[in-house]
Amino acid sequence: MKKEFVVGVTGASGVVYARRLLEVLCDQATVHIVISDTARQIAGIERVDLTGFDAIYAENSNLAADIASGSFCYDGMAIVPCSMKTLAAVSNGFADNLITRAADVCLKERRPLLLLLREMPLSRIHIKNMLAADEAGATVMVASPPFYQHPETIDDLVDMVVARVLDHMGVKHRLGSRWSGYDA
Repeated sequence: MKKEFVVGVTGASGVVYARRLLEVLCDQATVHIVISDTARQIAGIERVDLTGFDAIYAENSNLAADIASGSFCYDGMAIVPCSMKTLAAVSNGFADNLITRAADVCLKERRPLLLLLREMPLSRIHIKNMLAADEAGATVMVASPPFYQHPETIDDLVDMVVARVLDHMGVKHRLGSRWSGYDA
């Protein structure tokens, strides 16, 4: 049976991570995409196109969407990138839009929720919110690519981060290479 995921895209730099995730995920699963208004603005600034995927697009203001209900079954959600504002909302149960409501549903239904943060430095508030999200059941990841594979392009770096996201979503992929020890 084909897996089904929700991908939220929020207003942090790094929309390229969302694009690459969608490129891989939409080929293998049913995907619901929700893009915040700020994410649309940042996608324009970063020149990243999030349209044209074989996916179900939903407006962030539509709290009546199917993914806003715990009775609608899906395999998990990733918020890529996850802004600090969205992290704060998720970690405190503040579900005022579809992205944060779907994240809230994941937590209450014990479904996988992955938050890919792209911010630095981190304030004490950010760190507390990361801990609260983790304690609530979310997987908190930071877009921090490894360098042991000797990346040559920005795409190589993006792939390494997206590969880890896909791993945590339980999605098979061929992005990057895996650590094979010091003799690699």
